[in-house]
Amino acid sequence: MQKITTVTEMQQLARAFRAKGSRLALVSTMGALHEGHLALIKAARERAETVIVSIFVNPLQFGPSEGVVAYPRMLEADLATCAQANVDVVFAPSTEEMYPRGYSSYVMEESLSKPLCGVSRPHLFRGVTTVLSVLLNIVRPDCLVMGRKDAQQAAVARKMINDLHFGAEIVVVPTIREADGLACGVRNRDLTTTQRQESLVIHQSLKKAKEMVDSGVRSSDRIVAEVTHIIGQRRRVRVIYVSIVDEATMDPMREVVPGRGLLVIAVWVDEIRFIDNMVL
Repeated sequence: MQKITTVTEMQQLARAFRAKGSRLALVSTMGALHEGHLALIKAARERAETVIVSIFVNPLQFGPSEGVVAYPRMLEADLATCAQANVDVVFAPSTEEMYPRGYSSYVMEESLSKPLCGVSRPHLFRGVTTVLSVLLNIVRPDCLVMGRKDAQQAAVARKMINDLHFGAEIVVVPTIREADGLACGVRNRDLTTTQRQESLVIHQSLKKAKEMVDSGVRSSDRIVAEVTHIIGQRRRVRVIYVSIVDEATMDPMREVVPGRGLLVIAVWVDEIRFIDNMVL
């Protein structure tokens, strides 16, 4: 496994792989790798001869009070994880390498990024689309592998890639969950025992919604009301949004179309923000 830290080296190496006819898959991460990331790496390996994992804490997607400085950085452990997962290249640039002094070019998707997380975190998707544009231009991968847990990010990335003709395929990997149902995530390790117990209501409410649809309920309003009620019973958990949307467009669905409707949830567990979703 190679560790690359500069844009020039990464561009040269990616060109060399492509010249040999190798198909490239990119897994974009901010590090602190967990089982969810390993699932992305596995999916990338199944689709390409060369797997490249980027590890970069992207300051552009953090708001003024969201603590980019406090985001966990554990590069040596992440490198060991990638080596064990048979990753070919880890691209771990510095902020100065990605956004040199005087950097002033940004990419913004203006439709799918507006609702849901875009309401409470208006800076998020400009940061995501900008960093992905930079990475896609550096690596020129055949596919970009993302997780369904970040469904809105995946939808925004797909729209940007199609609109700007990047030519990369988006591969969306199902959410990986821990034994108690909590979706794998960087912030899981920050939960106290009590917070962990309270957070399980997220998955419980998703399962209840799926049961309602399987039993014939189609009204989005009814399902959203039930999910909101279930979450509201937990003292430490506060709803940011609950909605049922089309997974591709992020448009709200008044009536659930089984297999297409996506129930999306964002909550605070005390001061820790979680998102999750489930196809209904």
